[in-house]
Amino acid sequence: MIVAMSLPVHVPVLLDEVIAGLRPQRGGYFVDCTVGLGGHAAAILERISPSGRLLGIDADPEAIKVSQDKLSDYGEAVTLVNDNFVNLEAICGRYHFHPVDGILFDIGVSSLQLDTAERGFSFHLDAPLNMRFDPGQGLTASDIVNSFSEQELAKLIEKYGEERHSRRIARYIVQNRPIATTVELASLVEQASSGKRAKIHPATRTFMALRIAVNSELQNLELALKQIINLLRPGGRLTVISYHSLEDRIVKQFMRYAASSCLCPPGTVICRCGHVSTLKLISRKVIKPTSLEIESNPRSRSAKLRIAERLN
Repeated sequence: MIVAMSLPVHVPVLLDEVIAGLRPQRGGYFVDCTVGLGGHAAAILERISPSGRLLGIDADPEAIKVSQDKLSDYGEAVTLVNDNFVNLEAICGRYHFHPVDGILFDIGVSSLQLDTAERGFSFHLDAPLNMRFDPGQGLTASDIVNSFSEQELAKLIEKYGEERHSRRIARYIVQNRPIATTVELASLVEQASSGKRAKIHPATRTFMALRIAVNSELQNLELALKQIINLLRPGGRLTVISYHSLEDRIVKQFMRYAASSCLCPPGTVICRCGHVSTLKLISRKVIKPTSLEIESNPRSRSAKLRIAERLN
């Protein structure tokens, strides 16, 4: 996702692949669980109008405001809701969106959030440690950095950031508290990582771990995915874009589980598990951006798309 803050211009990731996966047609009902700046939503609405409807959800109220402006030409065909997709089934019930023809998740942080200094998502912009998708929620990155024990910090950074220097980073953080800003924290993490520069900034994994923890991203994704089976009509499509291995692993395991016809141990002669497959895998291999897309939109480089279809 690319954003110029003076005039929001949004380049949605894997747009052609998402549209091919969702197959939006006139009159269809679709849910964009992470509407962001409205790029994917606009492409869907273009294909389902005038009789189709789209429900757009986002935990970030600023994203909802931008999407309202971007999608205003579609009038009553679009409904935008400032809420977390962990409440997906309840939101769809509230707005009579059931069953639907397609559901999209574009997981992770948006350019609107990364490029707004006061949101505290980026170590390239000096700002208070925030990292909340929903500015109204309680826990911030500052709360975690300045109050968690060294052991808790190390575990969090290792688990969510997959950071091999997690213990050393946690020790540096605790020894130098209080830490007030993103640049302060990034500098400490760089020192703890022996100052070595790799392909990515040494603070990247720590910042990602804090963001995931602040927003309960992985837990919310798991809970939301379990709700899509009750919402999709037979033949409806689920498309999910993720940006790192922990998210993608959750999506892959969910889709494979839902697509399995039997969960009995290997070698079982008669199936006794009673499991019934509810999804069919459309993309058995993960779909990634082309080199041309990565060149034009570097933030798409880690994107992974998976697609599944609801069975009868």
